[in-house]
Amino acid sequence: MSEIPLEHVHVAPDDDPENAPAAFVLHGRGADEEDLLPVARRLSDELHVISLRAPDPLQGGYTWYELDLSAGGLEKSQPHAAEFRRSLNLVAESVDAAIDAYALDADRIGLLGFSQGAITSLSLVLEGPDRYAWVVALHGYLADSHADLAPEGIEGKPVFVGAGTGDRVIPESRSAAAADRFEAIGADVTRGSYPGGHGIGQAELADVIAFVESHA
Repeated sequence: MSEIPLEHVHVAPDDDPENAPAAFVLHGRGADEEDLLPVARRLSDELHVISLRAPDPLQGGYTWYELDLSAGGLEKSQPHAAEFRRSLNLVAESVDAAIDAYALDADRIGLLGFSQGAITSLSLVLEGPDRYAWVVALHGYLADSHADLAPEGIEGKPVFVGAGTGDRVIPESRSAAAADRFEAIGADVTRGSYPGGHGIGQAELADVIAFVESHA
């Protein structure tokens, strides 16, 4: 829909779509808005799912931002500042527009992100904790640009942080550090550590479904 800044896929709930809760889904680097739909479709049938496409083409998919590797390689990468800021703004604007376009319940909006989408989601909830009811961040980390934020409204916020013990793209330690920080500022953090690499396995998916059902 043209009034929503980012291209997206919308899956309406089975019944009573007006004023229903919603999950906004943010894919990883090089993927697209279809990538996480198999995950999102496993969530409650009472949810709207709005899966957003990142703004910049990359190798047959899309990316939210380029990587700043100046700190020393992929394991220490950070988002490119200007592109990250642009994507944060685009997602926030798309959420606001979708609330109006699809008559969503604005008080029950959640974020589900993987990799770059998880990094983006964690930053968004710190910038607007009252806007999001819950956040799922899978195989991501907390960007340095947002690491010192401790906004009012983050206390008690449900945040799920999932990581892979064998993840060589975003090591488990970076996800754990994000969880530590959110705990330190008072969020209600659920942690998940799973065998495997940079992907979502069945055990992780089951925990995500249970988390969303508890908080959506």
